[in-house]
Amino acid sequence: MPARTAQPRSVPKGPRPRRVALALPSALFCTLLPCCAAPAQPLAGPATTTPGPLTQQQTESIVRRVLQTEMLAADDSSHPMQYRLRKSSPRFSTTKLIVETKDGDVARLIAINGVPLTPSEQQTEDTRLQELASDPKMQRHRQVREQNDAERARKIMRALPDAFHYQYAGVANTPQGPSYRFSFQPNPDFDPQDIEAQALKAMAGELWIDVAQQRVTRLEGKRLHDVDYAWGILGKLEEGGNLLLEQADVGNHQWRTIHLVLNMNARVLLKTIRLDTTLELSQFTPVTSGIGYQQAIQLLQVSSQPPPRPTPSGPGQ
Repeated sequence: MPARTAQPRSVPKGPRPRRVALALPSALFCTLLPCCAAPAQPLAGPATTTPGPLTQQQTESIVRRVLQTEMLAADDSSHPMQYRLRKSSPRFSTTKLIVETKDGDVARLIAINGVPLTPSEQQTEDTRLQELASDPKMQRHRQVREQNDAERARKIMRALPDAFHYQYAGVANTPQGPSYRFSFQPNPDFDPQDIEAQALKAMAGELWIDVAQQRVTRLEGKRLHDVDYAWGILGKLEEGGNLLLEQADVGNHQWRTIHLVLNMNARVLLKTIRLDTTLELSQFTPVTSGIGYQQAIQLLQVSSQPPPRPTPSGPGQ
């Protein structure tokens, strides 16, 4: 059993999978986390043959259309989910149950470093959620933060088609079926209109798109050189940072982020931020559309209850 690192027993603060706030460099992180809820218009079924090569015109058309689909899907909240989120860094990890609601996400901590909470820690979580349930103002503040993060993400999503030159690079087989592979390099003529979009100026990598459902399945990028904000006065993203994001159909054409790895060094004003984070999202199940955050808290209290222990059997039983 892994040893625990001494940590405060309140719910650790950190990025949510769809709405992330990490100061200035957060824009890149949350942009690539659409955790898309709305289904695209799928074809009749998975492709059974390997698709042929694409022309440059077809490449540009598909990339623009699919990225627009991701934008629309990220704004659709009509298919809320409950899921498990494991966030890990080299020294620490947490596992939470998350429920998406019309009032914003609600989370419950269930494990630290892979070890389930003790009864005392579970009681602390119960108390925290009870206080949240009785204070709608607190949840509204959280929802506003999520909305602000989402708006920063939209700014970068809008810039993605113009920020890079995309080239067809073949077809990859994935558990979902075949995906088009597109390599991308920085567009030297890209002129970002928002400070958030400046994070894209020095990225290169690959974008994968599911052939059948026309959704992003993988996005992998690496920073080629430093990126300064306001000539380095506000901050800087350092060369060598990398990001890996994977999406999948988690049921009924509902696409969600299932894996994200972020490794990045940044300087914001006089503070240095080092990110080495992995997010793993799993066990997606639908919840009632329009569910409120207080209902979600009740759901989390039930979902987190440990199974009853079996009654020992003895002679004659």
